[in-house]
Amino acid sequence: MTLIDKLDAVLVRAQSEYSVANDQESVEAVRVSLVGRQGELPALMKEMGSVAKEDKPLVGRKLNEVKKGIESLLAAASKKVEVAKKQGAAIDVTLPGRKRKLGVKHPITAVIDDIVRIFRRLGFVVADGPDLEDEFHNFDALNTPKDHPSRDVRDTFYLPDGRLLRTQTSPVQIRTMENQKPPVRIIAPGRCFRRDTPDATHSMNFHQIEGLYIDKKVSLADLKSVLLEFAHEMFGKDVGIRFRPHFFPFTEPSIEYDFTCVMCKGKGCSVCKGSGWLEISGAGIVDPQVLENVGLDPEEYSGYAFGMGIERIAMLRHKIGDIRYLYENNVKFLEQF
Repeated sequence: MTLIDKLDAVLVRAQSEYSVANDQESVEAVRVSLVGRQGELPALMKEMGSVAKEDKPLVGRKLNEVKKGIESLLAAASKKVEVAKKQGAAIDVTLPGRKRKLGVKHPITAVIDDIVRIFRRLGFVVADGPDLEDEFHNFDALNTPKDHPSRDVRDTFYLPDGRLLRTQTSPVQIRTMENQKPPVRIIAPGRCFRRDTPDATHSMNFHQIEGLYIDKKVSLADLKSVLLEFAHEMFGKDVGIRFRPHFFPFTEPSIEYDFTCVMCKGKGCSVCKGSGWLEISGAGIVDPQVLENVGLDPEEYSGYAFGMGIERIAMLRHKIGDIRYLYENNVKFLEQF
């Protein structure tokens, strides 16, 4: 048997033995027997010295071919064993189960979803607008005087080009009335930005949701009935509502509305300062000038608008004492909801 025949036999053996090697130990055993220091291929390489000079090129090429073939078979066998090992681990039914933690909605997101769901049942649709606003939509169209404190740079985030980060979601009302003829019945949830000093009840970045209803012969009675229904849906049937006179540039008459204290059920406690009521936010009948600013005839149309802070609703609903808990991303806190 010539050296070339012996080399061919080694390659055939490698193909046969690697094909049945089913674990890393057997793959390694085949490698050692074939190409290890005492392996078959190194032993055949020593016979090159006895090959005739004219045959050396041919035998040398065959030797390199067999060596590369064995290396290729070794790599394929090792990969096959690794893949089988991973697949076996994935379907090993004897292993204990792996508990995967499921994420939950952030309390702010959950409250927004619940509020939207309630008002949708009352006929409202969701409207949206940009966080980056101009002064017309954020102030002028809402009848805000030029010297109003809310326009001050100490209260509002202005950009160098004169635009600003909206201080309320009311601009969405303006944009909707500009592009939609009455009747208009929308709610507008979204982020707002003000230069507030963060504390237990204030944040520079917070969320509001505002409602707007524009049609013919809309009254405060309509507003009260909608807010009362919301209070019942969000906090329970035993929650009442009251209106108090107030002033806002964009509504006339303007009111602030309170809900029965959800902490003490109206009996009086430290949270409601003994009054039995909790202030929620402001509302009122849309000022005729605001309707004119968007091209609507105040002699033909009227409407109401209301707003509320999402964080405040979340804090009342879950009895959270500090607004900062909602933004600290503490997993232990968030896992409660």
